[in-house]
Amino acid sequence: MARAEKADGFWPSMLAASLYKRNQGRLTRQLTAAAIFAAIAVGAWALFQTALADLEKPVQYGITAALVVLGAWFAYRIVNYPAFADFLVDVEGEMAKVSWPSKDELLRATAVVLVTMFLLSFVLFMYDLIWQQLLRAIGIIKF
Repeated sequence: MARAEKADGFWPSMLAASLYKRNQGRLTRQLTAAAIFAAIAVGAWALFQTALADLEKPVQYGITAALVVLGAWFAYRIVNYPAFADFLVDVEGEMAKVSWPSKDELLRATAVVLVTMFLLSFVLFMYDLIWQQLLRAIGIIKF
């Protein structure tokens, strides 16, 4: 069954109503579809506010609504496109294998990074001051 759906191609898959590997990678696919839809909705809203602002209200709302509906369908279908769905299923499988740090480990690692960044910033600032004073003394910098 999966082979037959893969052979259909992109557009037949986008126009179909069936789900590809229905129960695999479910959470990742749902969140990906929600993120795609959110991006499309924000884009439609921005278009409504800018490029469509000069049109009459019914046309403005109609175009925006059509874009949101088409975007919702696209978000729903793209996560069921076999190649993309397989990728999302694999992502969810790999994320299950990740060993996440504990809260204490995370806090220690964050503290190390922040202290290192502040020290490096201070060292670079001091280098900048030294070079600035040196170049002023030589007469290269006039202010």
